[in-house]
Amino acid sequence: MTIGLIKRLKVRCLRRILRGHRALKQSNTLGRVNAVSQALTTAELEKGSGRYAQFIFGVATYSAELVIRQYLLIRVAGLNLTRALLHAKGKPGSSVVYYLPPSWRKIIRKQGFKVASLRTALLWNTFVGMMLAYGVLRIGKIVLSSIKAAFNQSGQQLGRYVYFEGLAPGNLPQPCRDGRSHDIITWYMQWRGRVVNIDTLCHGVIGSEQRAVNGTPVVSVPAPLLPLARFGTLLRFMVWAIGATLIATWDFLRGRWWHALLLNQAALAAQVRIQNPERLAKDYLFHNSGWIYRPLWTYEAEKRGSRITFYFYSTNCEGFKRTEATPPLYYGYNAMNWSHYLVWDEYQADFVRRAVGETANISVVGPIWFHTSAQKMPALPRKAVAVFDVQPMREAFYKTLAIDFDYYTPKTTIQFLLDIYVVLEGFGAVMCLKKKREIGRLVHPRYRHFVQKLDDLANIISIDPNVSAVRLIEGCMAVISMPFTSTAILGKQLGKPSVYYDPLGMIRKDDRAAHGIEIINGPEELKRWLKNIPVESHMTEAAELGQDGEPPFFAH
Repeated sequence: MTIGLIKRLKVRCLRRILRGHRALKQSNTLGRVNAVSQALTTAELEKGSGRYAQFIFGVATYSAELVIRQYLLIRVAGLNLTRALLHAKGKPGSSVVYYLPPSWRKIIRKQGFKVASLRTALLWNTFVGMMLAYGVLRIGKIVLSSIKAAFNQSGQQLGRYVYFEGLAPGNLPQPCRDGRSHDIITWYMQWRGRVVNIDTLCHGVIGSEQRAVNGTPVVSVPAPLLPLARFGTLLRFMVWAIGATLIATWDFLRGRWWHALLLNQAALAAQVRIQNPERLAKDYLFHNSGWIYRPLWTYEAEKRGSRITFYFYSTNCEGFKRTEATPPLYYGYNAMNWSHYLVWDEYQADFVRRAVGETANISVVGPIWFHTSAQKMPALPRKAVAVFDVQPMREAFYKTLAIDFDYYTPKTTIQFLLDIYVVLEGFGAVMCLKKKREIGRLVHPRYRHFVQKLDDLANIISIDPNVSAVRLIEGCMAVISMPFTSTAILGKQLGKPSVYYDPLGMIRKDDRAAHGIEIINGPEELKRWLKNIPVESHMTEAAELGQDGEPPFFAH
């Protein structure tokens, strides 16, 4: 009975969100939702007037406002807030009911949304109270793990180590028969800018097998920060914890909510501040799936000698250019403040500078490997072309994102695949399709059914999404990608002819998000491009000569 009621409420809520999306779409004001996200990203919170306690924020006190804003962007804003805005527009005259800090309520009102003041304030105070409790629980967890470590001095010995945050099993080394693996850890070990003389490469994928890269062990550890292994340091932490909890609680009761909100993060920062520096990683690496919030503890780690590195495993980070004006940056990028950025090329370096300023510390390192698999690649014919699309999501979910430029839709993606298949078949080439990733039930059923039918046709090979894009591109003559996936840049770097194909002509050819890769529109342009691709040098002379005696490309 209760489960059925919850399901009905969820369906009712979703229907109202979709009605809100339709209302904004019809009135051509869907962009107001993105305008809210942009405003929350860039607008400074009301000043604390010196009320940011150094006892809580430590060495990051000078950046306290930005730290708080970043944390709000990942904890309060984002998809849930977008849905709350759409839900409010799903019924004429309704107000936004959501847990919002006071200054954000004003911003949302300025963007044309009504906000239910009393209910929003009640939800906000409840949320902050829960975050305060979460902070106390975090402190308890640190104390318990440290007591265990203090008694067990024979635990894991890491020596000089680096730590990769936020990895999944597919990001770990998985060499194929040739011994190569295109994962982030293997990439790091061949990068000239890495920390040298490392004893251990660490990650948080619990339960994974111990591996090695160039003889250096790759091991899992429960968390990026090791427990306090001595009773003296543990005692200091407990003294800090009591004081911080009292400050956060007292300030919460008198309306200063930020200390209670960040108590759980401050506990991790205090753990680093008290920790033996030898137990900290020499390099902490974060990737661009979590680009907004720089953890509070990283400021303390950096002060104590650790390096904080942020790397982009992808280049698809910018919105589409629709007019002569350049599009605004996506939500959250303007709030970044990482110490060191690793980017693929100068185009991405320029993107980072536009986001955070000219003084950003940026290293251009070329394509960065990230996800791979040991699964064997199928044998590819000589005239194979690698094709990379973007899977469209179910309409009910897609609309909750409030995207005001509909490009990654079944219409676009199906036409993308259909055009490429027909053109390649006419040139006697084979289409090697590698989907971006498996998204399960989120994939649009119309797209899924089309791809299933496509798989039954000749001249097409479906490549497992987990297979490294590098391996597929190496075995193909050319690369065709959907704008603006990173594989086009990877193909160019590997020396293959590479383009972005836009089947509907929606993308401007001068869009800088293409990173200098050519954008072609429609089947005729695709044919002309294919005719100019040199055939592999190992093809026979008979195959290289066409009916007119000239050396064509992709001869019929």
